[in-house]
Amino acid sequence: MTDGNGNDEWQGPILDNHLHLDPDHAQGLEAVEDFVNVGGTHLLVVNKPSWHLDVEAERGEDFRPVFERTLEIVAEATAQLPGRAWPILGVHPGLVSRLVDDRGYTPDEAREIMQAGIDVAAEYVADGRALGLKSGRPHYDVSEAVWDASNEVMRRAFEHGADLECAVQLHTEASEDLTEIADWAEATGLPAHRVVKHYASGRLEGPTPSVMCEKDWLTEAAEHGAPFLMETDFVDDPDRPGAVMGPKTVPRRVSWLLENDYEDAVRIAHVETPARVYDIDTEATLER
Repeated sequence: MTDGNGNDEWQGPILDNHLHLDPDHAQGLEAVEDFVNVGGTHLLVVNKPSWHLDVEAERGEDFRPVFERTLEIVAEATAQLPGRAWPILGVHPGLVSRLVDDRGYTPDEAREIMQAGIDVAAEYVADGRALGLKSGRPHYDVSEAVWDASNEVMRRAFEHGADLECAVQLHTEASEDLTEIADWAEATGLPAHRVVKHYASGRLEGPTPSVMCEKDWLTEAAEHGAPFLMETDFVDDPDRPGAVMGPKTVPRRVSWLLENDYEDAVRIAHVETPARVYDIDTEATLER
């Protein structure tokens, strides 16, 4: 990357820790091209919610086409990147509401279906085809039974994360203190730093925050000095172009951080924390 005067700035990796790609219905690889054109190098691609791919799961195996398509997308993205992409596979916690409210399953039945999906996702981590798992709980009000079922799904992901020594990305309610969740992970043998709170603000107790690229939140994270990641949660939905943030956002925020003398924070977010959380080397996998 260069500044407006053509001077060299950060020549290291730039990772978007959480986004979705949908070449079948939306921008797909065009979004990857946009990311690369402004300096992006690495991506963690999370599978889209299963129902977005017209999968109405009744058992764990029903999630497999979602995961397989995500692997194909990741391979295609890697071919375009100066670094590479990795898949994060799992079950979106919002599925519980579709199963219970729309399809008539009990919370316990929904839990079983979602845990079975996590079990299948874990197979891909076990054989090296996926980097980590995704789980969580609803960020909106639900019944106590649905809440409890969702927490049990999340605990299943932690159990696999502990066994596989992999990270678990979480979609949860907004919070700056998720120490209870981190404690649940630790109880299964999964270190708290391998639990990643997707869509985090600038401060978080417990898991590692994956900070949405709002400037105020990034400033807070940079000044705090603790491990963090950066993300856009780009959803690649043709009905919501650019939502949640566009694919150019992380590289542009890296430039903004550098302009404001936060180079240490850039290294933390794009080199040190990815190594700590995922055991990936974003420098060794980069070819400028």
